[in-house]
Amino acid sequence: MAKAYLVGSGIASLSAAAFLIREGGFSGADIVILEEQDREGGSLDASGSPETGYTMRGGRMFEIHFECTYDLLSSIPSLDDPAKSVTEDTFAFHEDFAWDDHARLVDKDGKVVDAHSMGFSERDRLELVKCVGTPEKLLDGKRIVDCFSQEFFHTNFWWMWCTTFAFEPWHSAIEFRRYLNRFVHLFKTFDSMSGIYRTRFNQYDSIVRPLMKWLTDQGVTVQLGTTVTDLDLTDGEELTVRALTWTRGGAEETVDLAPDDLVMVTNGSMTADSTLGATDRVPALDTSGTAGAWRLWETLAAKRTDGLLGDPSVFNSSIDDSTWESFTVTTKDPTFFGLMEKFSGSEAGKGGLITFKDSGWLLTIVLNHQPHFHEQPEDTFVWWGYALFPDKPGDFVRKPMRECTGREILDEVLHHLRFEEGPQILENSIVLPALMPYITSQFLVRKAGDRPQVVPEGSTNLAFIGQYAEVPDDVVFTVEYSVRTAWTAVAGLLHLDKQPPPVYKGGHDPKVLVDALHTMHRR
Repeated sequence: MAKAYLVGSGIASLSAAAFLIREGGFSGADIVILEEQDREGGSLDASGSPETGYTMRGGRMFEIHFECTYDLLSSIPSLDDPAKSVTEDTFAFHEDFAWDDHARLVDKDGKVVDAHSMGFSERDRLELVKCVGTPEKLLDGKRIVDCFSQEFFHTNFWWMWCTTFAFEPWHSAIEFRRYLNRFVHLFKTFDSMSGIYRTRFNQYDSIVRPLMKWLTDQGVTVQLGTTVTDLDLTDGEELTVRALTWTRGGAEETVDLAPDDLVMVTNGSMTADSTLGATDRVPALDTSGTAGAWRLWETLAAKRTDGLLGDPSVFNSSIDDSTWESFTVTTKDPTFFGLMEKFSGSEAGKGGLITFKDSGWLLTIVLNHQPHFHEQPEDTFVWWGYALFPDKPGDFVRKPMRECTGREILDEVLHHLRFEEGPQILENSIVLPALMPYITSQFLVRKAGDRPQVVPEGSTNLAFIGQYAEVPDDVVFTVEYSVRTAWTAVAGLLHLDKQPPPVYKGGHDPKVLVDALHTMHRR
């Protein structure tokens, strides 16, 4: 029987394993997932305790047209109720706790801004329409800032868009255009965020854990602490892997592949070399031991002079342009949650993102529905935040975020909110910052060919999956993108008739376009 080796254990690999079983007829026992870390899940991480503090580097948002994700998760029983799928649980949670944001933007005086208006000038509207309509090939090598006047970056739309999706002005105009087209149906409710879906718990508990249980029940092997260092390719034009080499426990091992065996590689990692700080410790930036996902891609790309395997240097060599920082706050004191519910006009879990648009760090925070961790006690509260400009001085702490302890980061947030109870909240909070040098690297300026195709031309058994493989029209930095690459890889390598559902294109719906244009003119 053919075997499949999946490099990495993020959502792309876990999805690929599930599709191999569900669509490809593989036995779980013939699938091996190779992971260099000591835990599966990749960027969908979450861990901790009330005593040490909870932490998650990020939280993914969903929407109604994540067709591949919902299709996959409709096959996976939820963590709490095996009679209900993860998809059904996610939809049910949205019914009960849909976001209705009343405080999406906050100004320098700590006052809520009316974000119903996008704040566009006629020039902004024309530039936006031009960007949407420009063929992608004409945006090769262009940044967002190359397509808009400076005034655009001071509109309510930009502050909401960039902090919802983590765009920065120097990021790729290609990716920005894709997002505009892909999420045009969200324009109408963008200030309230009511079109955004969330999982019941963090994505590790709501997606990774139930998916892992299903896969291991099917007999899939997950080999942790294993760094794949090389793929031996056959000579010639065809792209065929004949052996894998990995290190585990200090020993190197090479496995020869049979003619029908498959290899799927998660090339690159947006959370590679992440470091955690603490309430009284600054997270250290260290990319000297760059993670295996990047090293393996570099090794593979060097084997082909035709560029068929992409160019990892486009994405992993501009740390200053791809770094930002998040933080997770744990407390047993309900004071902050009570104050924020009053301030935002929404109960925790229903308020959406809150961005301090004038803050030097461009801070954004969110109060998730509690509990946000599956085993989180009732007397414990967890919330999360992040900043797009961790290299700039704070407005109150007066130094770059990346040089701050967790306590100093929380102090900056509390000063923006003008809460008199700040000292009490500080005293009773555990704050764990996470510095991520590659977190928006998939948004960096690129051109066609910098990302390899999911199944490269001439490949007989190799596919690339995850955020750095190329899928036309769909958008990176989403779970949907990783799941789509996984399904595309399985369907392509196995030559299946059933293909992933097409990417939703709201721009082809006249009503969606009319609603979007109306929103652009809202005052």
